[in-house]
Parts: sequence; structure tokens; C-alpha cells
Amino acid sequence: MLTIRPDVAASLREGSPVVALESTLISHGLPWPMNYQTAIEAEEVIRRAGVTPATIAILDGEPIVGLTSAEIERFASNPHVEKASRRDIAVAIAKRLTAATTVAGTMLLAARAGIPVFATGGIGGVHRGAEHSFDISSDLLELSRTPVAVVCAGAKSVLDIPKTLEMLETLGVPVLGFGTSTFPAFFLHSSGLPVQTRFDTAIEVAGFLQLHWAWGGRGVLIAQPVAEEVALSAQEFEAAYQAAHAETQELGPRVTPALLAKLANFTSGKTVEVNRELILANARLAASIALSLAKLRTSESISPANIA
Repeated sequence: MLTIRPDVAASLREGSPVVALESTLISHGLPWPMNYQTAIEAEEVIRRAGVTPATIAILDGEPIVGLTSAEIERFASNPHVEKASRRDIAVAIAKRLTAATTVAGTMLLAARAGIPVFATGGIGGVHRGAEHSFDISSDLLELSRTPVAVVCAGAKSVLDIPKTLEMLETLGVPVLGFGTSTFPAFFLHSSGLPVQTRFDTAIEVAGFLQLHWAWGGRGVLIAQPVAEEVALSAQEFEAAYQAAHAETQELGPRVTPALLAKLANFTSGKTVEVNRELILANARLAASIALSLAKLRTSESISPANIA
């Protein structure tokens, strides 16, 4: 029930590096046509590094690992695409839906395909006010049970970052800072909160991943901050967030996409530009880590695909 496109399948057979990419950021994260342009550019960034990109989604009920550019355009231009997390995948297949995969959904399909490295923008986490709503993203639980390294710019800025980090600690998920000792917060360069440990080179990260998986570990969060000259200041973001939240707080489960759209309006499009920049930077880093991991595996057979 999993279709792996020929170029991706060939790379996996040969032991060549592959980086998974999600499709929710295409369908729900960026506006048309920037969503299509950014998705294609992220794939090109990965290819230029000598790595095979694999954008993942569910197309007419078929889980696909490695969308074509035409299929990416279909997701980017259709405003009615569903979202599929882990719990939704079987439903999407059964009902032959077209659905963009979230971080959790992409991790699951990437692991099934044997792809250990995944690049995204930001993960979901514990929402503000979760002590009343119990609104916590399934991305966190997926990180605790699926052996995939997720390269991101931290958790989305609209979330409760301290509680998100506490939950990751409780779930036993390593949080690595790449080139940073503090946890990035998506639109913000830093949340001011410490990461578990810091690495400054891709080969160091790859070596850690080998050890982590050898000891039975599962998901790993690799957090790289967006460049300071691009990021929003904490004051700028919080002012925009409060204004956006006031207009979207009654939307329930649909609040996050609407909130992101309002944030773009209140920052004159700056959040959209930041989102694009961090996606490309994370794709570049993920490719470098995948290359390093592939080199290590030429002399060692530890792989997430071999973990029972």
C-alpha cells in the first residue's frame, strides 16, 4: 500500500542518501504560488547536495513517497486538500482521499520506506492554554516511537514552547541544537530555552544518530534556527500573535492555519518569507546529515529499518 517512486527506490536500494519532505507545508503552510515554488526549490537544494528528495503525500488514496513536480503543483494549487496525521492515513486510503501528510504522518511513511532523515519547517507541540484544552500535537508522540531524524526550526512560534520541551523530555526525545545552544522557535531565532545538547557539524549529528538508534532510540529532533537577519523579534511576533489570536480563537481545530494566515497579514508577509527561508535552510542541513549518515553506514549496518 506504499508507492515508492523509481528514483527514490533506486537510491534506497543502492544505500544512497534520501531526505523526506512533508506535504502539509505545501497545502496548508504557504500561499499559492510560493508554496509550489518553495517545495520545488527545497527539492533542488537537496539534489544539488547529491541527495534524492522524496516529498510524501497521499494521492487519491495512495501513499506516495516521491511526488512528481506536477503532483506537487496539484497539492499546491488545490485549496481543499485534506491533512493526514498517523491516525488519518488508513482513513485516507480507505476513502481514496487526497491528503497532505503532517510531520507525524510523514515520519510514519518515511520510516516505512526506510528513509531516516526528514526536513520540515517547524513541528507541532503543546498549544497555549493546553492545560484547559488538552490540545497537544501528535507530532510529539510520533517522535517518541518512530526512528526518524526530524530537521526543523524548532516548534511553531504560536505554541507553548516551554511545555513542548517538557513533553519532549517526558517522551524521551533527544532535542539537538544545530549551531545553537538554545531552542529555536520557528519565526524567532531563539526561544531562550536550552537544548539538550549542541552539535556544529553534520558528521557529529550522524554519529549521534547511529548511537541513538543502536541503543534502541526512536525519533530525534534536530533544531536549526532561522538566520537572525530574517527572523522576527520576540516583541514583533507577540504583538502580531495577540492581534491574530483575537480574530481566530473561536475556530477550534482549524485555528492553526487561520492563525498563520492572520500572522502573515499582521506582519505584512514577513512570516511567510521567514517560513520559506527556514524550509530551504532545513532542507540543506537535512541533505548534509543524510550524506554523512550514508558515509557512516558504508562501514556499519545500524539502521532504523533494522530496529524491531
